[in-house]
Amino acid sequence: MWKKENLVSTPATPSMASYTDAMNKFTQAATAFMDHVHLLTEARDAYQTAITASASLRSSLDAGDRALRSLMTQMEQVVNVHMGEAILDGKKPEALKAEALKVEAIRTNGESTVPGGKFLP
Repeated sequence: MWKKENLVSTPATPSMASYTDAMNKFTQAATAFMDHVHLLTEARDAYQTAITASASLRSSLDAGDRALRSLMTQMEQVVNVHMGEAILDGKKPEALKAEALKVEAIRTNGESTVPGGKFLP
């Protein structure tokens, strides 16, 4: 019977050439990286500045939105109170609209006609 040969290969013994080649590659890569590592710091700083500005803007916009909503609510309440008073005075909402048009016409044109053809003094 034939003996099977041992097929296990032994790793090649490192040579000075492979060591020198690996050292040169490492040195080149490390040097290139170090030349640009400052960009990582700059990117991190710019990111932090953007996040801080975004939070500040969002806070300001949210505060402005709350103020606008509050003012709109107050305006609606005032309008509702005045419309309620006018209705209680016996005027119909259509009459209120016509009055508002007359006032606006006077305010913009001085003495003028309003829809309906009547001349205002």
